[in-house]
Amino acid sequence: MTVAQAAGKVILFGEHAVVYGRPAIAVPVTEVHAQAQVEPGQVGQGVVLLAPDLGRKVVVRDAAQEDPLANIVRRTLDTLGREPDPDVTVTVTSTIPIARGMGSGAAVSTAVVRGLTGYFGRWLSSRSISELVYETEILYHGTPSGIDNTVVAFEKPVYFVKGQGWEVFWVGKPLLLAIADTGIESPTKEVVGDLRQRYEADPDRYLPLFDGVTEIVHSARKAIESGDMDRLGELMDANHTLLQEMGVSCPELDRLVVAARDGGALGAKLSGAGRGGNMIALVTEESRGRVDMMLRLAGATQVLITEVR
Repeated sequence: MTVAQAAGKVILFGEHAVVYGRPAIAVPVTEVHAQAQVEPGQVGQGVVLLAPDLGRKVVVRDAAQEDPLANIVRRTLDTLGREPDPDVTVTVTSTIPIARGMGSGAAVSTAVVRGLTGYFGRWLSSRSISELVYETEILYHGTPSGIDNTVVAFEKPVYFVKGQGWEVFWVGKPLLLAIADTGIESPTKEVVGDLRQRYEADPDRYLPLFDGVTEIVHSARKAIESGDMDRLGELMDANHTLLQEMGVSCPELDRLVVAARDGGALGAKLSGAGRGGNMIALVTEESRGRVDMMLRLAGATQVLITEVR
């Protein structure tokens, strides 16, 4: 039996604009993870994938081509040069909230790739895993930026530009983030698609917003590398304002942003697709408790504090 895991993630800066070739910054969230357990199956069963959290049992040989779970299994076995339907059982579990902008789909796929690779005694680079997972991300999100599979596969802070590449970079001072869940599912594919329609109908309105995000991301990387937390908080606030102007926030997210700032956060913004999902706030050891309390009073269904190094 082989067990493999993959962490969640949040986007710190650049969501939505990254789909249009602008940079973004994302970081892993190691407090939550997906896990894949791979073990021998019954003779003749082929690959069976169990997802008890979702109430699903996928017999890969019978699954549709567009089924993401079956897709990542098929692609991985093909990459490993294995027979297409070995008798194995893959059990997938996850503590990452679904449809909250935390990379649950990418983490599950990454865990499956790592699990199968280890079970068959092989090794794949983080880059190869990321590329495999990206193809499955298309099934989840339609036109993914590629940032989820990259940061989840490498488990490091990543500066990413779609179509141009990515860089792992280092933080000058650990970041303490409060991640607050609105309790509302955020359908990435739908939100991204809606913004694309609005952008195509009125590019002159949205291009300046994307350009503004680009400037924020560049400044944010400098602030992270130098450990300038005050400046980083200001940039989070500015990024949220632009996301509001793009029409991807919602009253629940905005309420949590205000609550975090009232609690003493250095800055706060939505993270991910928006219209639900999570809000992130930059906190300190001194403010983390009060921010946590304020977020819960403002309606957060869950608050997670994570440190990024």
